[in-house]
Amino acid sequence: MLFPAAILLVGINLRPALASVGPLLDAIQRDTGLGDIGASLLTTFPVLLMGICLLGTAWLRGWMGERAGIASGVLLILLACLGRWVWPQEAALVLTAIVGGVGIAIVQALMPGAIRRRAGPRSGRLMGFYSTAIMGGALMSSMAGAWIARALGWPTALGIWALPALLGLCVWLLVPRGPQERIGSVQRSPVHHAPRAWLLMLFFGFGTGAYTLVLAWLPPFYTQLGWSEQAAGAMLGAVTLSEVVAGITVSLWVDRSPDRRAVLFTAIAALLTGMLCLCVAPLQLAWAAALLAGLGIGALFPLSLIVAMDHGDDADQASALAGFVQGGGYVLAAALPLVAGLLRQHLADLTPAWWLMAGLCLALALIAARFHPGDRLFLRL
Repeated sequence: MLFPAAILLVGINLRPALASVGPLLDAIQRDTGLGDIGASLLTTFPVLLMGICLLGTAWLRGWMGERAGIASGVLLILLACLGRWVWPQEAALVLTAIVGGVGIAIVQALMPGAIRRRAGPRSGRLMGFYSTAIMGGALMSSMAGAWIARALGWPTALGIWALPALLGLCVWLLVPRGPQERIGSVQRSPVHHAPRAWLLMLFFGFGTGAYTLVLAWLPPFYTQLGWSEQAAGAMLGAVTLSEVVAGITVSLWVDRSPDRRAVLFTAIAALLTGMLCLCVAPLQLAWAAALLAGLGIGALFPLSLIVAMDHGDDADQASALAGFVQGGGYVLAAALPLVAGLLRQHLADLTPAWWLMAGLCLALALIAARFHPGDRLFLRL
């Protein structure tokens, strides 16, 4: 039971460095002079670096091994949060965004392989709970951040997440090395040679782009419409709570059917409807938008990883594929908050960003239709 507990505690720490920023962004900009483009970089930089680092999953696994590598990643997250607590300046926010992004990337590159190696072909449920823990960390930080800032200031609200990172690191270090872990193992076939790998990467990137877009700009969108920072933070918390519910549901369902398409289409439909609510009636349908977008994002995140790992023949191939899919996908996802920041700066309106995401939902549906049960990485499309 120590390994499942450890992956949950580690997973919780993979989003607070990102999710705690959005509800506090107006206060951060006011106190530091950070512009809209600079503010978007607090999300874009970590996500972009996550993507770049994840493309080197096989190299990371060969260099550090899964156990030591994941510990190193959690340590970087801890240091990033601590840096924001003690050095709340514009330059430090950008620097800690970089450090935290690298730490998150290392953990996310290595954890799927560790889970697949220990759980075998029935690793889908454990991957689902791990993904849900990630969203749970985002829920805690997005909902609590504004209230902590109100009582203790926004630097504390950003930095206090070093404490759960310390707990996660300590518990992870208690997990013994897996009997099958091989430091220095090499992936026998480069996954990027398979066209299907690129399709999986696009799917993960578009779905995760919805998450990064909402994470970075949903609270500022509603403060611009007149909501308080606490109310906007609660809105993001509602999105994340819906994500957690969807993630748990996926975790309980995922091993029951090899065909993932029905639930993929359901998740995409929920996300699309949420985006349309934000576009057409953001005030009247605010909470419906939060519920639907959260359900869609929360189901797509674990499912996109599970579908990718379905294509791997063994733990090494599944790990390399998960790294490639997440790496390229996060690079794509990093662009959406930046595009939204540009729109807000030049148009003073984020509605076009929601329309863009609605269009990407249609692309997601077209890709999902290609994921037949039994597909493998090197089958022709």
